[in-house]
Amino acid sequence: MEYTIQKLAQLAGISTRTLRYYDEIDLLKPARINSSGYRIYGQKEVDRLQQIMFYRELGFPLETIKEIMANPLFDERKALQDHLEHLLEKRKQIELLIKNVHNTIENLEGRRNMTDQEKFIGFKKQLIEENEKKYGKEIREKYGDTTVDASNAKLMNLSEKEYAEVIELAESINKLLAEAMKTQDPTGELAQKVADMHKQWLTYYWNDYSKEAHQGLAQMYVDDERFKVYYDKIAPGAAEFLRDAIFVYTGNGKS
Repeated sequence: MEYTIQKLAQLAGISTRTLRYYDEIDLLKPARINSSGYRIYGQKEVDRLQQIMFYRELGFPLETIKEIMANPLFDERKALQDHLEHLLEKRKQIELLIKNVHNTIENLEGRRNMTDQEKFIGFKKQLIEENEKKYGKEIREKYGDTTVDASNAKLMNLSEKEYAEVIELAESINKLLAEAMKTQDPTGELAQKVADMHKQWLTYYWNDYSKEAHQGLAQMYVDDERFKVYYDKIAPGAAEFLRDAIFVYTGNGKS
């Protein structure tokens, strides 16, 4: 079975513009160009597009998808199995949120009493699962299962007020970090305020704070590409700047 670009776009529920862009960036090339100049896609391209859309649904950027699928060790069956596991986790999360909404309705109707922890359990579980998916392997290797599990447990036990505070604090850190970077001085007042706020943010997750652990985490922001990408979305070089500010804050001026 072969498809023109328009037919494949209709089949997949995407635009022809998207398919043209995938062709431009060498993510999905047509099987051939016919005598009339139209892109023609075969079964291999259909299957590849399905994989791309699975990864997009899971939030992967196009450049990452391209790297994954260009890897000579790419295993389509294993990739599908990974997609299935991610979707099953997503279903669990949705079911948890649905349950939370039902309980909240019952609470409003006076048929149930919800604690503050119950009101936010779905959101906190989602946060934990997202962190585990993105960074769990590296964090557990660095700090150990006991420490990470204790951190997750502490997050799950946050009150409504504490949960709101930690989310707001994370947003404030990123905003102030962008401002501090304009000074180009990790030792300056703004940068040191960011480092102090970062310490406060950690105390919501960590049972015990240490300068050494804080430094180790800051260095990981630079060494691990995923952390680096997250912070560099704020501004290029933000991961290094935050690392340097934290090193100064914790008494280690070296970077």
